[in-house]
Amino acid sequence: MLELVNAILEYGDICDHCLGRLFAKKSFGLTNEERGRSLRIAHALAYNIPYKPYEKGTCWVCNDLFDTIPYWAEKAAAAVQGIEHDTFVIGTRVPPMMAESEEMLWSDLALENPEPLKSEMNREVGKAVSALTGKHGNPKNPEVTIVLNIADDCVEVQIASLYFYGRYLKYERGIPQTHWDCRACKGKGCEICNFTGKQYPTSVEELIAEAPKRIFESDCGVLHGAGREDIDAVMIGTGRPFVMEMQNPKKRSFDLKELENAINASANPRVGVVLESWSDKKTVEMLKSNKGHKTYRILVSIDDRISLETVQNAVSKLKGAWIDQRTPERVSHRRADLVRKRQVIDIGVLGEENGLYRLEVLGEGGLYIKELVSGDGGRTTPSLAEILAVPAKVVELDVVQVDGLPNIGDE
Repeated sequence: MLELVNAILEYGDICDHCLGRLFAKKSFGLTNEERGRSLRIAHALAYNIPYKPYEKGTCWVCNDLFDTIPYWAEKAAAAVQGIEHDTFVIGTRVPPMMAESEEMLWSDLALENPEPLKSEMNREVGKAVSALTGKHGNPKNPEVTIVLNIADDCVEVQIASLYFYGRYLKYERGIPQTHWDCRACKGKGCEICNFTGKQYPTSVEELIAEAPKRIFESDCGVLHGAGREDIDAVMIGTGRPFVMEMQNPKKRSFDLKELENAINASANPRVGVVLESWSDKKTVEMLKSNKGHKTYRILVSIDDRISLETVQNAVSKLKGAWIDQRTPERVSHRRADLVRKRQVIDIGVLGEENGLYRLEVLGEGGLYIKELVSGDGGRTTPSLAEILAVPAKVVELDVVQVDGLPNIGDE
């Protein structure tokens, strides 16, 4: 090992931090600076030469970056003032020349146990920031990430999103689940959209996010739903599971019940929510991948006058059936053209209303209900229209039950 130390010192002056870091996995309980100083002393003893301590200001690897730890710690602490958080992590963007210098040593000398410069900088500045602010370092799940940009002498702050989970109800038809950019101007603003950049005046996402944006001083809210209902459908019954992601929140602490009340006061009477728990990014992924069953109540128009008994007989043939559905024409512009197989778990006729038929359908996640009735020009088979041999269509659709993630509110 001392032969390696000798070879390293021949490259030029190097600080104790950088020397020790090249042997970072050797021994325990030492800082890199202590390790480097010890190696320098051992080298002098082994080669019977005068001990020469490192002379400040001459390190060819880091340019004495580690002497600036207090400066960067104060800079980082100042950057997160006013941002509510308990945990943080430090990241360092190392100038290219520094990175190349240490990588040259690793490569030339085939070093086995080096620690990158930025790792030591992250750790040492992190300890100093913790001492200054009383906050805790948490590399796995930080609420704030503080990036030290050494070359530009600045600090960049990234705030972790805040998440909450619940169910929403949509009482008004004609509202999309999420914001849609204007089709004509792609969100830039034009006469067609009255220079709002939006295809629709509002959305479930915007209505739910309005109060939390103010409460958490957040840039925006992004709704992650367990599927989505059509714009012309309402979402009633037990509501649709969702996670709301509040991006760049300056505040994080708030009572969940008070948050629910604030959202309902703001979104009433178009949308309502029941909040169940605070959440996280992992839950979003689980929610998106969960293919829960859904229950619909639909009002169906059939072109020819057909008896209720005939409709009931036709509907019974769909109970338990597996349906082949090619991507519907109405969504083919934004979804892959595939044939999907979905099951009708249960279906029944609830009654007749002014010449229309009220049905309730329990379907596997991803089952297109409108096309189950109309057949979509043969793209969905079997369908109610196909079985009846007359045109049929959904004129009103209500979503009344969407399965969520089990016990999510207890986590």
